[in-house]
Amino acid sequence: MQPQARAYAQIHLCVLLWGFTAILGKLISLPALALVCWRMLLVCATLCLLPRVWRGLRALPSRLLAVYAGIGVVVALHWLTFYGAIKLSNASVAASCLALGSVFAAVLEPWIAGRRFDPRELLLGAIAIPGIALLFGGVPAGMHAGIAIGVLSAFLTALFSALNKRYVEQAEPLTVTGVELGAGLLFLVLASPLLPGGDAPLFPMPDLRDAALLLTLAWFCTLLPFSLSLVALRHVSAFSVQLALNLEPVYAIAIAIALLREQHELSPPFYAGVALILLAVFAHAWLARRSQQRAQSIPIES
Repeated sequence: MQPQARAYAQIHLCVLLWGFTAILGKLISLPALALVCWRMLLVCATLCLLPRVWRGLRALPSRLLAVYAGIGVVVALHWLTFYGAIKLSNASVAASCLALGSVFAAVLEPWIAGRRFDPRELLLGAIAIPGIALLFGGVPAGMHAGIAIGVLSAFLTALFSALNKRYVEQAEPLTVTGVELGAGLLFLVLASPLLPGGDAPLFPMPDLRDAALLLTLAWFCTLLPFSLSLVALRHVSAFSVQLALNLEPVYAIAIAIALLREQHELSPPFYAGVALILLAVFAHAWLARRSQQRAQSIPIES
């Protein structure tokens, strides 16, 4: 297999594995806060075993250490709201809301990266708004809180993705991951009295089933796809990766239907809302590609 074809296969395997995170979040019986704390602890503990992480940490300037720690707090809040949305609704609803991350990113990235804002990207946000309304109308009333929390989670994922895009290339990626997740875990521990569910134990001893699912979530749906994506990025463009990532909600919904039979909880307006949101997401990817091609075609004056 050619390197580029292998890279595309690796990226889609990563997206498929990430699609399972919503399913595992539904299957694990722990509350959202405890689930996120265990996930971060397991990933951080594994990263601590890698010498390259410690070498990268020693070379990290204090300013960047503080930046990555701040991003880690955003990551922790994103995971907490994502799994909270799953617990309040179901995996399909939470994954559908997560697709809004690309729409939020269209507004956040120009502001954070300092590039000019494209008004067409705001139009994509307007397309997604009816999609959110259809999501609300296509699920039972008891799931509306899950949608609201899911939209907040999508905003947070757009925020930390934009911040990571600006700063991640300035340090070793695995070190960045360790710092971010370690700082996020510390934040959750310290802020737990103020967070929903913070009065319960942060690290309740999981039973054998939950322990196996947590290890699967940490190793096979977090560390493995992250490492594979780093390898694949050497052979495919960042745009191709982002386009593949937009399929994560599609995979998650398909897996939820196959394994959890969640289609019985959802009505046709829900799927119409998902279609509108995905239309906005893929339209944004197409616009980004057009803008990139246009920039490359402009001659540089000597």
